[in-house]
Amino acid sequence: MSKPVVLIAEELSPATLEALGPDFEVRHCDGAERTALLAAVAEADAILVRSATTVDAEVFAAAPRLKVVARAGVGLDNVDVRAATQAGVMVVNAPASNIVSAAELAVGLMLAAARNIAPANASLKAGEWRRSKYSGVELYEKTAGIVGLGRIGALVAQRLSAFGMHVIAYDPFVAAGRAAQMGVRLVALDELLRTSDVLSVHLPKTPETVGLIGEQQLRQVKPSLILVNAARGGIVDEHALFLALKEGRVAAAGLDVFASEPCTDSPLFEFESVVATPHLGASTEEAQEKAGVAVARSVRLALAGELVPDAVNVQGGVIAEEVRPGIPLAERLGRFFTALSAAVPSQLDIDVRGEITAHDVRVLELAVLKGMFTDVVEESVSYVNAPLLASDRGVAVRLNTDPESPDYRNLITVRGTMADGAQVSVSGTLSGPRHVEKLVEIDGFDIEVLLSDHMAVFRYTDRPGIIGTVGRILGEAQINIAGMQVSRDQKGGHALVAMTVDSAIPSDVLEEIVSAIGAHSARQVDLVD
Repeated sequence: MSKPVVLIAEELSPATLEALGPDFEVRHCDGAERTALLAAVAEADAILVRSATTVDAEVFAAAPRLKVVARAGVGLDNVDVRAATQAGVMVVNAPASNIVSAAELAVGLMLAAARNIAPANASLKAGEWRRSKYSGVELYEKTAGIVGLGRIGALVAQRLSAFGMHVIAYDPFVAAGRAAQMGVRLVALDELLRTSDVLSVHLPKTPETVGLIGEQQLRQVKPSLILVNAARGGIVDEHALFLALKEGRVAAAGLDVFASEPCTDSPLFEFESVVATPHLGASTEEAQEKAGVAVARSVRLALAGELVPDAVNVQGGVIAEEVRPGIPLAERLGRFFTALSAAVPSQLDIDVRGEITAHDVRVLELAVLKGMFTDVVEESVSYVNAPLLASDRGVAVRLNTDPESPDYRNLITVRGTMADGAQVSVSGTLSGPRHVEKLVEIDGFDIEVLLSDHMAVFRYTDRPGIIGTVGRILGEAQINIAGMQVSRDQKGGHALVAMTVDSAIPSDVLEEIVSAIGAHSARQVDLVD
């Protein structure tokens, strides 16, 4: 068999190639050259990029084998995540790769602004010795305001605490107790603006955070404020900052990011009190190596059919070893449900019961949806696009968990409410140390039969001779019955037979059985690809 093709579209560290290992055919192209990219991606199973390669709907259309896009970095501005999801392509990045580098740069910008390092350096190199002009301020015992106490903000807070600073923070999504553990006091944004001597921004760029530090906010701060933004351009209103610096309402600023990049000409550059860098937050050897190694490992997992913790368009989370055996069972139950219902439900409930619920079982929801749509749509179905397929078809999905499971150690039930109000359900479990897949319920009828590649389900009115008739017809068609179980609600009432067979039942044979036993319904379930 040929090895999966991994396309590297930009220069990555040697450690990235080492982390990929020998199991892939590695190819290279210049991702910034569009024609070359579209040609190269046609045979790729995975593509690794940094920031210069745009991966959009056109790329996905040209890449029928593509399973994963890996961005060796944090941002995903150059990857169309929605188009990837629609194409069933996993998108991964390295969210923790640059956090130390970004935090250190933010602190470096503070120190540079506080001590006038950049203009003093330029002045000295120009032949001047002007000690009095570039006198600065200490950070010791000053108040540092952190806007956004996420991973990077927390690292900055830790480092500034070591400088002997009083650290406060504004973050409505962090509990006060968690902040207190870091030695940080949470305050409202207005209080942070009024009391900070240094203000450092560490927020993602969203519609809510764009312009968060604007004209109104900069009129509340101390005139001695040093403002640092090493997060995302646009969170600090650059025009408002320009006016505040010009009018003496802000003393200095350290900027690594800008609203429009690349930025080589800004009114802010007029001020000696502004130290600026060209988006260097992740530009360290260590961060680049961490990013490459992280996404290489993610690519290995993705191409092995595993879910990836750093996948931005998969909701499954980290998979516990106790949950992993249930994934193929859940997928087969999803396929079984579709074969039984012959339609997509308006409401789908996935019930997980038993010991397994002590772990994150969201991956089982994804597996059920993947199975449910595998035989329904023409496009390839993956853990990535299965939720989108459900949403596009108006299926409301609920995952329900219960640690109590009276009859089985663990139980997965897929239950759907159809458009006409009818309900369809199927339940399965794993048996023994080999995790044998068993079907234990269909539409309220208790059964216990092995899940098999070829199965059939008949419903009929309970009466003698039915099993013999079914066996005779299948025998005449040279179809061997591997297993069978009958369940009924009462003597002479509704009955259901579920069976496993060694080969698929031809449609004419199925119709003959229906006619011979007067079946209310008959469904053949093929779980083999």
